[in-house]
Amino acid sequence: MTAPTAPGTSAGAPATAVRAPQQVRRRGGLERGRRREAIGLVMPSLLPILVLSVAPLVMGIALAFTDARLVRHPDYEFVGVDNFVRLADNSFFWDSFRIGLIWAVSVTLLQLVLALGLAQLLNSGLRLQGLTRVLALIPWAMPPVVVAIMWKMIYSPNAGPLNAFLGAIGLPDDINWLADFSTALPAVIVVGVWVGMPQTTVTLLAGLQQIPGELHEAASMDGANAWRRFTAVTWPSLRPIVASITSLNFIWNFNSFSLVYVLTEGGPGGRTMLPMLFTYLEAFKNRNIGYAAAMGVVLVVVVVLLLAVYLRSQFRDDRVSKKG
Repeated sequence: MTAPTAPGTSAGAPATAVRAPQQVRRRGGLERGRRREAIGLVMPSLLPILVLSVAPLVMGIALAFTDARLVRHPDYEFVGVDNFVRLADNSFFWDSFRIGLIWAVSVTLLQLVLALGLAQLLNSGLRLQGLTRVLALIPWAMPPVVVAIMWKMIYSPNAGPLNAFLGAIGLPDDINWLADFSTALPAVIVVGVWVGMPQTTVTLLAGLQQIPGELHEAASMDGANAWRRFTAVTWPSLRPIVASITSLNFIWNFNSFSLVYVLTEGGPGGRTMLPMLFTYLEAFKNRNIGYAAAMGVVLVVVVVLLLAVYLRSQFRDDRVSKKG
């Protein structure tokens, strides 16, 4: 007797041909199960992003095309691009952009220079190195509001230690640092540098510790001095890290709000009015929610463009490193 064959198959066909569709279906079921499991693992972290970030962003974009005001019983209408047309003629908003760029560039560059020097110092084998690193991180551990209040006391024109020190060495001791037109922005920049420098220092210190010591030893044996070793060994090794941390610091600094708000609230006369602060005051002081939402959309576009430039540079560096 001959064994029965499956319908649609010849007697000489291998058994695997019969089982192939079943294996494909089983494999497809396993893949769908893994996909559902992955979605289930991602959703707990994705839901807060959707609720707290994506949904408010969509609502803000929608409000930018209305005349919404912050009132008890809101009643607003669609106005198209009127808010953006008004914004294009708002010289105060674009002046805040100029101030924001000055602030972001100054704070970012000073943070980089000072943090690089501090990282080199912390990497040089000082005594009590652990304690020194902890002290260097103190500004990072303090809330921005607490930092702003502390520096406001330091800058106090009447009882501040800064003016007291200047008076002790024979210099003018009645400077109102945060209320004078010529000193307000530089004073705020100093605070911004002090707050953000620890994070940059830690990042650069981690990069310095990844540089093999043999490279410095070889450069020393070739007669290179300290500056030559820095330019030929240290800086090329740190360049990708410097590009990353500088780009991120610039974006974070451009979006600063709480520090400047507590220190000066944008004064005197708008000399420290950053874009985020200007938008906040327009929304919650002037109650023009729709108009402020249009400002927020412009700021989002600027930040997205900055992120695009940063990510493009990162991808280019990754391609170059893979080719090398």
